[in-house]
Amino acid sequence: MQDPRAPLSARDRFEALYRACYPAIQRYALRRAHSVDDVADVIAETFLAAWRRLDDVPEGDAALLWLYGAARRVLANHRRGESRRSALAVRLRGELAVRQETASADPRTEEIRAAFAALNAADREVLALATWEGLTGPQIATVLGCSNTAARLRLHKARKRLAHLLGTTDETPVMTRLSGETR
Repeated sequence: MQDPRAPLSARDRFEALYRACYPAIQRYALRRAHSVDDVADVIAETFLAAWRRLDDVPEGDAALLWLYGAARRVLANHRRGESRRSALAVRLRGELAVRQETASADPRTEEIRAAFAALNAADREVLALATWEGLTGPQIATVLGCSNTAARLRLHKARKRLAHLLGTTDETPVMTRLSGETR
């Protein structure tokens, strides 16, 4: 049994801090966060900061105040991140709308989409890597984890199957009509 006058280990101190302050930090986050997921993130990040800076956390009642301050900073960072994500989402929606309009201008776009969707997942992936991502045969081989020869063969066969579904023998330009789209 440990001497009650001996200093607590870092783990024991953190566990005691967590047990004592968790309910208050949870209430703090619940009142300020927008979703349950956000609450969980705020609590986790607050106690992570406490663990990392355990030597800076004061003893006694002042520990809760320190944790409130940490939670406040976590929430502020979270809100700034949300603002950045929202602004990025708005910008991306605009860019994607322009690309969608450009791709839809081709009268065969829907036919190509349907044929592409009819392919098996492996064919769709190799075609997407080549056309949408602009990868070369060796780069596709790296992504797929196969040899260069196998990647080239997979791409050739996928192009042939797509061309067959579209009733054409022209393998190369078919997917370029959709290359401006993202998936």
